[in-house]
Amino acid sequence: MARKKKRKQTKKQNSRKSKLRKSKSSYGYLIFQLFVITLLCGIVYIVWLDHRVRSEFEGKRWSLPARVYARPLELYIGARMGKGDLLDALNSLGYQNVATLTGPGQYRKQENSIQFINRVFEFWDRQESSKNIRINFSGGRIQSIIDEASTESLSVFRLESQLIGKIYPEHNEDRVLVSYDNVPQFLVDALIAVEDRHFYRHSGIDPKGMLRAMVSNITSGRLHQGGSTLTQQLVKNYFLTRERTFHRKFNEMIMAILLEKHYSKAEILSAYINEIFLGQHGARGIHGFGTAAEYYFSRPLMELKTEEIALLVALVRGASFYNPRSHSDRALKRRNLVISLMQQQGYLSTGEAKTIIAKPLKISEKPSWSSAK
Repeated sequence: MARKKKRKQTKKQNSRKSKLRKSKSSYGYLIFQLFVITLLCGIVYIVWLDHRVRSEFEGKRWSLPARVYARPLELYIGARMGKGDLLDALNSLGYQNVATLTGPGQYRKQENSIQFINRVFEFWDRQESSKNIRINFSGGRIQSIIDEASTESLSVFRLESQLIGKIYPEHNEDRVLVSYDNVPQFLVDALIAVEDRHFYRHSGIDPKGMLRAMVSNITSGRLHQGGSTLTQQLVKNYFLTRERTFHRKFNEMIMAILLEKHYSKAEILSAYINEIFLGQHGARGIHGFGTAAEYYFSRPLMELKTEEIALLVALVRGASFYNPRSHSDRALKRRNLVISLMQQQGYLSTGEAKTIIAKPLKISEKPSWSSAK
């Protein structure tokens, strides 16, 4: 009887163990199923993001404002024009008065002549190349027009047209596209030094930079440093909104990695230079360094000096906060910080950095535009 009772108890215990094993097995299988489903959903989501990155990046076409130009100024021998008239025309086009001509958009005065290097300009009938031109005056008229490179005497020369207006697209953005070949090397160096010193070494995100920013923010007790790479900044401006959520940040990181996978550093940097927000002009956003160069200095990007490019790079961190027209002191400090960081990383010598830092901010008195295309 005792044996029979013991067998029954053993049988019950085995049954309970069997049920427990089945329950654990069922629970483990459920976890495995959830893991597989989550993994598949994640793969599908990443594939969708990858398609979005490639289709939108390759299909991106900026809507540029249509530019309206005045009639070009024709300079010809015998024209009734004094030296002061030509100076007014050159100044209105954003030309710089210099002691020695080194590039387009510059002029120098002499007693009875003005020498200048014109900008390349696409007229309706042909493109006018850049030339070193000397205009000689006598009795309130143009006496001669000389091409200094060939010493050839010209009977007529067209100066680029004055920009008199723009017709903006629906989104009210203004943009002057700059090809990567025409981007000043100093601008590239400054962006790398200030915004993403590991740009050429990371694959879209910089874990060390993110950790460094996190530690700095926790230590200081406030959010004053970001760990975003140039690629992440481009993704945020190109594809995403400015909302601060974990979902947006997650998308930004994944899309940055995908962007780096499909495109070269030069392509990414070129898009960044033409896309980044650098100011606001009424209802219109100032996007890209080409537009900002004209907005703040009334000259094309290729003609800017090192201290002027440094100021534009300073605006990346906060175009409104560092607006040189509204907050010149902040802008000057930020510009000088850009120069200091470049000196620390070996892009500038100590002497070069000191010389640039000593220079004041020189921006145009009000927003205006050069005629360069």
